[in-house]
Amino acid sequence: MTTTIETQPAETVPEDGKPVVELKATGKSYGNIRALHGVSLSVHPGKVTCVLGDNGAGKSTLIKIISGLHQHTEGGLLVDGRPVHFSTPREALDAGIATVYQDLAVVPLMPVWRNFFLGSEMTKGPWPLRRLDIETMKKTADEELRNMGIVLDDLEQPIGTLSGGQRQCVAIARAVYFGARVLILDEPTAALGVKQSGVVLKYIAMARDRGLGVIFITHNPHHAYMVGDHFSVLRLGTLELSASRDEVSLEELTNHMAGGAELAALKHELAQVSGVDTEELPEEGDVTTPAATAPDGSA
Repeated sequence: MTTTIETQPAETVPEDGKPVVELKATGKSYGNIRALHGVSLSVHPGKVTCVLGDNGAGKSTLIKIISGLHQHTEGGLLVDGRPVHFSTPREALDAGIATVYQDLAVVPLMPVWRNFFLGSEMTKGPWPLRRLDIETMKKTADEELRNMGIVLDDLEQPIGTLSGGQRQCVAIARAVYFGARVLILDEPTAALGVKQSGVVLKYIAMARDRGLGVIFITHNPHHAYMVGDHFSVLRLGTLELSASRDEVSLEELTNHMAGGAELAALKHELAQVSGVDTEELPEEGDVTTPAATAPDGSA
């Protein structure tokens, strides 16, 4: 007898446009250090929410709160409209929240199909003689990868032999198969070239089209703007910008990411330093912040 793993369809989402995951004035403190403060964010099914910020902006803390690694110390975290406090990442997974970290949590020397089911292997046979159902796992992995548009000639090849973009795509397909409703992607294009980054962005769009809510963590505004529906820019643990795609241009998003407001304030002083071209820097009145979006998605 073959034991199969039941998955939840991506269509299992809240009705009437309500967000799957919601942060309301959420914050996290480590002793006297406040890593995150007053952050509100909504993740809707079939939408890509891009969270941008420089190193130390609070992106990692945000991921850890939503994925169950850390608990928030202020504000609230809601899933399907209900307040939650995840104690472990397994609780977040059970709620349909899957996180793909930069290291991808794969075993490089294991085959692709083995990594696809790592920790959730299919088995067959009576106890105590149960054994891995290798044939079914290979077939299922191949079908799921093809459903995401990923065609690999040999699923027996070690996953470490795939390109960085291909490994990211396998991790995305794995999360989709195991019932993720919200997919958190931690800097998936950070270490990739232009072509491989494009491949990953394509699969992010495909995951969105399958009804998943995607949280795309990145420091690259150009990558974010290609697939994003809503943009949140973090700076020093607080939310500097929260705007939908039709409220902000790529240039404005880039300015916020580059610290445009600070550069504008320093433009006069920088102009007095030899060798610094200030012509392209924004004026203080040029860097505007679109109306912040409320946690429920209204303006």
